[in-house]
Amino acid sequence: MEIILQQDVPNLGYKHDIVNVKPGYARNFLIPKGLAIEATESAKKMNAEIVKQKQHKEEKLRKEAQENASKLAGLVIKIITKAGENGKIFGSITTIQIAQALQEKGFNVDRKAISIAEDHIKTLGTYKAKVKLYKDIGTDVTFEVVAE
Repeated sequence: MEIILQQDVPNLGYKHDIVNVKPGYARNFLIPKGLAIEATESAKKMNAEIVKQKQHKEEKLRKEAQENASKLAGLVIKIITKAGENGKIFGSITTIQIAQALQEKGFNVDRKAISIAEDHIKTLGTYKAKVKLYKDIGTDVTFEVVAE
């Protein structure tokens, strides 16, 4: 069944994408929750007009995201936390702390757009996190966990 997404749906597509899904998934989940509409001819025409109008705005966002990605690529963030004598920290480092450190550097990144390769960071050291800035634009950010 062909549908038009009304919101970004993880692992399926982005807003205004036309995708094919199984009919049950569309009728029982996507359409009732307002995540999609059925792709009729009139809906496709309206969607094409909306996409055409938003194309210029999207190019600007993509350019800005690429600039931020190049700035973030060489950036090393320091996260200061309490730690014991053996280098083990109290608690663990989360995406919230990384997002706050990035915001202090002038980058407004949502914590949900950050993913850490390791499950739990519980020791001092240098680590990498992936930051998704736009649909397909992302970069790796190096962050260093240091003791107070």
